[in-house]
Amino acid sequence: MKMLRGLLLVSGAVILSAAAAQAADLPLKAKAVEYVKVCSLYGSGFYYIPGTDTCIKLGGYLRAETALWTNSNYGGAYSGVAGADNRLSNRMQTRSREDLNIDTRTATEYGVVRTYFDAVFTWTSGSYSGVGNGGTQYSTGAANSSGLTSVNALSNDGISGGSLGVYYAFIQFAGFTFGKAVSTFDAPWTNYPANNFDGLVGGSGSVNGVNQITYTADFGQGITAAISAEDQSQFFTTNIWNTAGISASGVLGGSYGTNSIGGQVAPDIIGMVRIDQAWGLFQASFAAHDNHAGYYGATEVTGHPEDKWGWAAQLALSIKNIPTGPGDVINLQAVYTDGASRYNFQSLANTSYAMYGGGSGNTYQSIGFAGVADAVFAPGTGLSTVKTWGMRGGATHNWNANWNTAVYGAYAQVRYGATGSTQICAGIAATGMLSAGSTCNPDFNIAQVGVITRWTPVKGLTFSTDVTYSHLDQKYSGTVTAPTIASVAKPAAFYQLKDQDTVSMLVRAQRNW
Repeated sequence: MKMLRGLLLVSGAVILSAAAAQAADLPLKAKAVEYVKVCSLYGSGFYYIPGTDTCIKLGGYLRAETALWTNSNYGGAYSGVAGADNRLSNRMQTRSREDLNIDTRTATEYGVVRTYFDAVFTWTSGSYSGVGNGGTQYSTGAANSSGLTSVNALSNDGISGGSLGVYYAFIQFAGFTFGKAVSTFDAPWTNYPANNFDGLVGGSGSVNGVNQITYTADFGQGITAAISAEDQSQFFTTNIWNTAGISASGVLGGSYGTNSIGGQVAPDIIGMVRIDQAWGLFQASFAAHDNHAGYYGATEVTGHPEDKWGWAAQLALSIKNIPTGPGDVINLQAVYTDGASRYNFQSLANTSYAMYGGGSGNTYQSIGFAGVADAVFAPGTGLSTVKTWGMRGGATHNWNANWNTAVYGAYAQVRYGATGSTQICAGIAATGMLSAGSTCNPDFNIAQVGVITRWTPVKGLTFSTDVTYSHLDQKYSGTVTAPTIASVAKPAAFYQLKDQDTVSMLVRAQRNW
């Protein structure tokens, strides 16, 4: 018994010694967990990134929508197979999108340093290309090794691939903005004075962001001014037509020659002044745009027209606290351009129109066609700039906290001037497409009007229906002998030159977070 007791005591001593040795090797007591803290410096939703003095906010939305009577969720049935209005035209198209944005801010001795990033992941249902070949609008660019791709140009995983887009990616520091952001020229509502419809004319709109370097001065009392150098190639150039390239099929698609844009040699220079008060907002914007064409012919030795600067000016007005109800607002803007048409026909608006409808007499159908350019030239001539003016606006009324309705409209005119019109009409005459007694005039007007109703049953979730009517007022008259347009299944025939109308609808569900 004594021996057993001794063995137990010795064993216990050995175990305690080993435990003490292991305890000596253990790390010191861990620090308390550093929990994420609310950052109240920049409004709700910001938190400190642990271990830093930088605040971050995550946001975004998920959107599902269906467009009716158009081949594009962006606009109306203005051209291509949508404008053809036949069995190749989509009567509906669907799109789903997830948006993610990241906003970071850090207080420094020079002021707040801000970065902002906004990306979208999108899938859009198939739209037709050619006669009966379906294709997904967005593909992943994967290698086309499947036998399926030889028919409809789908990438291998195009059905579930979708697309990735970057809207904004910029840094703001000491009054400067560097990167991809909304243009300084734009009104605060960009393309949307009251609407969801993307294709309104009558003002600028770079809702998807444009690369820029901008300095903004804040004078207090809601008064700011900015000057900006912005990438013109992405958003601010429409067409520079060389009328030597005019063809009958091109004209019927809204193109008056070869689009002969040269390389970008100068950014657009933009200035802006804004007054933002409790009653609303007033803004004046100005832009200078360099038109830099390619060559008269296929090679350098054919020569080229000299550069010609265009310009645009815009006024915008927002009126709040109107008597119709709390939160109601009216947004208005007007713009004039000379050689800078994209500031009227904004980045998501059409710059070519080819719309078919019913004809009369011995014609097969009717057609209305038109095109937008910054400038026009013929071999051996200088640039003739295109002048436009436009306006748009919308009024939103809140019926209650859950329902609102808005009406909106837009109008734009395009004028080619004596020189540009003569050059275009000479090219059209050479094709022999206009019948005897017909008149040639590339000028046109377009008018749009719409109504949208939104229902927000709970915070951040909105259902909306937006209906838009568009009228193309083209200035040609008579009839035209058209060749076969295989891409839209239109036969060679006589067509009446006539104004055209179209209606589209956009039904949307969106959850903001």
